[in-house]
This record gives sequence, C-alpha cells and structure tokens, in this order.
Amino acid sequence: MLKNLPSTPETLIAWTWPEIEPHYNDLASRPLTADRVDEWLTDWTRLGEKLDEMYSRLAVATSINTADKEADARMNQFLDGIFPHAMAAEQKLKEKLLASKLEPKGFEIPLRNMRAEADLFRESNLPLLSDEKKLAIEYDKIYGAQTVKWEGEEITLTRLAMNFQQPDRAKREKAWQAKAKRQLDDVEAINDLWVKFMDVRARIAKNAGKPSYREYTWTQKLRFDYTPEDCKSFADAIEKVVVPAATRIYKKRQQALGLDALRPWDLVDGWYGRPTLAASAPVLKPFATIDELKSRTSAIFHKVDPALGGYFDTILAEGLNDLDNRKNKAPGAYCTSYTSIRKPFIFVNAVGTHDDVMTTLHESGHAFHVFETAKVPYIQQLAVPMEFAEVASMGMELLAAPYLTEFYSESEMARARIEHLEGMLLFWPFMATVDSFQQWVYENPKAGADPRACDAKWGELWDRFIPGVDYSGMETVKNTGWQRKLHIHQVPFYYVEYGLAQLGAVQIFGNARRDQSAAVAAYRKALSLGGMVTLPELFQTAGAKFGFDVPTVKKAVDLMEEVVVELESKL
Repeated sequence: MLKNLPSTPETLIAWTWPEIEPHYNDLASRPLTADRVDEWLTDWTRLGEKLDEMYSRLAVATSINTADKEADARMNQFLDGIFPHAMAAEQKLKEKLLASKLEPKGFEIPLRNMRAEADLFRESNLPLLSDEKKLAIEYDKIYGAQTVKWEGEEITLTRLAMNFQQPDRAKREKAWQAKAKRQLDDVEAINDLWVKFMDVRARIAKNAGKPSYREYTWTQKLRFDYTPEDCKSFADAIEKVVVPAATRIYKKRQQALGLDALRPWDLVDGWYGRPTLAASAPVLKPFATIDELKSRTSAIFHKVDPALGGYFDTILAEGLNDLDNRKNKAPGAYCTSYTSIRKPFIFVNAVGTHDDVMTTLHESGHAFHVFETAKVPYIQQLAVPMEFAEVASMGMELLAAPYLTEFYSESEMARARIEHLEGMLLFWPFMATVDSFQQWVYENPKAGADPRACDAKWGELWDRFIPGVDYSGMETVKNTGWQRKLHIHQVPFYYVEYGLAQLGAVQIFGNARRDQSAAVAAYRKALSLGGMVTLPELFQTAGAKFGFDVPTVKKAVDLMEEVVVELESKL
C-alpha cells in the first residue's frame, strides 16, 4: 500500500519528482502475480490519479489567469521536471503488466490501449512532448492577451462578440471588423508558432517510427474503430446531405435581412455561426449575473434527472467552476477532472449570451461523465474515447433543451432551440472543413508547414463546405481562419470527434422524443462504462449507431429539420 501521498490540493501542486519517484520504484519492483494484481493496480491507480489531478490543477491555474507568472512557473516546472519522468515511469509499469500476461477482469480495452501505447512510446519523445505543450501555452497567451477599444472601453474579444447579435447591421460589421483586425495583427506570431508546431510533431512521428504525424496521432488517440478514410467518407456525406441543409438556413437568414448576399457580420458568430430568425429579433438575454446562470442551469438539470441536478449542485457548492469572462483568462471552455477525488472542474467564459447557457450545459455533460465513472475501479479504465466523451456533452445540450424555459419565455425558448438545432446543422460543414484541413496538412507535411499554403487550402475547403456566406473583400480573414481554431494548434485531429459525437447526440435526442426517461437512463448507463468497452458498444449502449454513412447522417438531418418546423409554430 502506497503511503505519504499528497492529501490536499496545496501539497499536491507542490509535489516534486524526488517525492514521486519512490512510489513508481515501489510499484516497478513488486512481484506481479494473479493474486496480487488487483492490489498493484489499485496502488498504481492512486498514484496515477494524483499525478493526473496535479496536472489538471496546474492547468486550471494557468488558464484562469494567463498573466499569473507563479502559475506559469509551476506549470513549466511540472512539464520539465515531472512530466517526462512520470511518462517514462508509467511506461515501465505498462510494460510490466503486459509482460506478466495477466488479464484482469474488465481490463480488455485498457490492455489493448497499453499495447498500442507501448508500441508508440519513445523516451526520446518525452522532451518533445513537453515542448509541444509549451507551444500550446504560448498559443493561449497570444489569444488571451487580445483586447480592443470599444466605445471607450478596453474589452476582450469574447465580450466584443456580443455585438455580433445586434440588429443594427452597421454595428455588427464594425464589431466584426474590429475583431478581425485585432486577430490579423497576430497572424505572423501564429504563423511562427505553427512552423514550430509542425517541426516538433514531425520529429515526434519520426522518433516513433511512424510515416507521418497522422499515423502517430491515430495510435496516440487510440482510434481502433475507424480510419482516416472513414473521416473522408463522413466529410463526403456531410457535403451531400448537410451542406444543402446549411445553405437553406443561410438563405433563410439572407431573406430575413432582405440582403442580396449574406456577409460574415450577418451571422451571430463571427466566423461560421448561427443565423438569427429575423432581422428584428431581439438579442436573447438569458441572465444578468453568473449566479443566475448557476441557479437556472441547476433547475434545468433537476428537471432532466434529479441525480444530474445533484451533481451540478455539488459543482457549485464545492467551487468546482470558473464561469465568468475577464481579461487574462484563457479563451474557450472546458471541463477537466480532478481524478483523485473523482470530481470535475468546469471552465467557461460567460458574458450573458445564449451561447454561455449552451456552453455551460455542454461542459456539464462532461462533468456528469466524471461523476458517473466515479465507481470505475482503475484509472486505466477511465480513458473514454473522445468520440463518445463528446456524446456526453452534446447529448446533454439536447436533453436539457426542452427546459430552457428556466431562462426564457415559451417563444424565446422555441427560438433558442431553433437556433441551437440550426447551429448544429451549420457545425457539421465547419467540422468537415477543420478535419479535412488537418487530413491535408499531415498528408502533405511540407506544404502543411507553410502558413501561406495553409491559408490557400483553408480557403478552398471553406468554399467547398460553407458556400452560403460571401467573403468578398475579406479573403484574408477567411483564409486565415485555421489560425483561430485552437484545436488545430493545441490538440490536432481532435475535432472530427465533435462531428461523430453530434451524430450520436442527435440519435439520443430522437430517443428522448419517444421516451425521455428511458433515453436519459441509457445515456447515464453508457457514461458509467468509462472506457471499458469499444466505441461502437458505447454508442449502442446509449441507443445510437456509430456511423459515417449518408443514410445515418440523412436520418439525423431529417429529424432536426422536422423539429425546427415544429418549434417555428411556437414563435
């Protein structure tokens, strides 16, 4: 039994490698037999949970305040002084378990994953992986520092984006142009960073004996159930089925505004976003304070399922969240896990928009996944494929949607749901753009390392999948859009998961329309499995099909358009 592990967050983030290493040495030196493997795995889990939570807490500290030099220093100390050593020590334990030929109950999938990771592991990559994480932090710093002067006040770009919803077209354009100009100021800085990303990733793949970084990533992301060619088939299905539906939505927006062409500032979101229903539609104002966001979201979850409502109340009561937007806070939103206590932490940049409501619902879905897997015995069984992890979040958006009257009137709720469903339809072509871009980058690494070639390819893909918006005169903004998609830089190839998960979530939504309680029960059961079964089995348990084909995509699109028509009658 391991002793003297950190027992508080304060002691945990101050942990040093000399204090950690003896625990790994202990596990590595123990005899591993059938009658002792459970105890050994339990101790490995306790140690691994502490390291995992240590990283999560350090990452949270750097993202809630990107200007916190002390937090930055602690993270760098972890990345330089602990992360490489811990990865090497973890690898030795994996090799020890694999060499034992033991197959503990419920460990079939973790063992499959370990074999793949063992094949991929190279000690020479450890410093390169640390370098890659540092580049990701630099990316956050560049975008975290971006502000503009707007009506006499310095504000974040996130807060500026609220103006994209203004009915005053001139004001929308002014805000959009201000955001674009500020982001274009950092084009060269992002380009320089991109060249470094591509270089370090090429070296990582070469060290691992992989022909390209894509092959490396496919193994690293443990993608056993689909291939790059499946992703291309998915993109083709989206082009055939979803792009026409998306174009109809853009056309509806154009007609509502009485325009000859739809321009980027005629959308709610500055880059690809959702249309509003009419030129005169007032901006949705779901909440005025963060406390209102919290209390109303809690009420929604209690209506979806009492247990889920209780989980969210725990997040609020124990301070496991940071929801408001401010300067020097990293952009975006996420949910991470404090693994040793099996509880989540939710990070959002809320400024009072409907997007903030949906983002909070989304990240809470991830948080519920953490709670539902609390009884999974071993840390290695917690590795859930991202394709299903996002079903947890996107599924929760849809399961919670009927209860948005906690924020809105019946008519406003209908409008919000229509915008959500139409936004999902518009997302698939954007996802296909992002994933197709990454497929191209790593299939053609020389051109992919050239930012100018990336601009050209992104523009080409944009025109293929998002033909309904006119970027005439704004080609530079359009073509550099890949710079502003953090997944491309920080977590490459982590985006098709959203598209596949959305397809699963829509199927769960369809089930809920027939039987809400049964759909929620199946959803929760699938979440509770963690990473102990295959990806298709997780989808099946949740009541969905894991597929890339035209019929599956078309069925989902037909359902979404049907619900939109129903909701329009309530406006």
